[in-house]
Amino acid sequence: MTRMTLEELSSHVEAKLQGAVLQREIARGELTLVVVREEIVRVLTELRQDSDCLFEVLIDICGVDYPERERRFDVVYHLLSPRKNQRIRVKCETDEDMPVPSAVGVFPAANWFEREAYDMYGILFSGHPDLRRILTDYGFQGYPLRKDFPLTGYVEVRYDDAQKRVVYEPVKLTQEFRSFDFMSPWEGADYVLPGDEKAK
Repeated sequence: MTRMTLEELSSHVEAKLQGAVLQREIARGELTLVVVREEIVRVLTELRQDSDCLFEVLIDICGVDYPERERRFDVVYHLLSPRKNQRIRVKCETDEDMPVPSAVGVFPAANWFEREAYDMYGILFSGHPDLRRILTDYGFQGYPLRKDFPLTGYVEVRYDDAQKRVVYEPVKLTQEFRSFDFMSPWEGADYVLPGDEKAK
């Protein structure tokens, strides 16, 4: 089977998907397409079925958060064509409220990837058969991979031996600020290290 160069593939895909491709870029030996959110299912279907593309394997779907943008999320699809030995990246933009059409009908493997993007970022997928959290606990508040999610989280989970059950409590920081000194004692600190005060 003949394999197109990335430039040829880029031109071919844009010609086949007129109106759906907003931007195309070849960087570091990889082709990236930015497409219209509403057209994502048509784009993925065409990339899978076109005999010049044959991107039949969905490697991954992930999210990227850019909180300063109006449409803060990129939904990124990585596809592989084993028969052509080529990869392609397809991206579309969305926000917290506008759902992205689900790709489960084109790639059944998209099911858990979309659930993960929903769980970690809060990205909605319309037409998904079972869009619910997949990694976080029941009743989890927030979306942990968003840039505005606090590093400590909102609650801590621990097993209470007295109550013989798992308990949820607000996060309590026992120490507000820590100053870590990563200097090795063999490098010769400018001050007396704890425990060395008796060495003189």
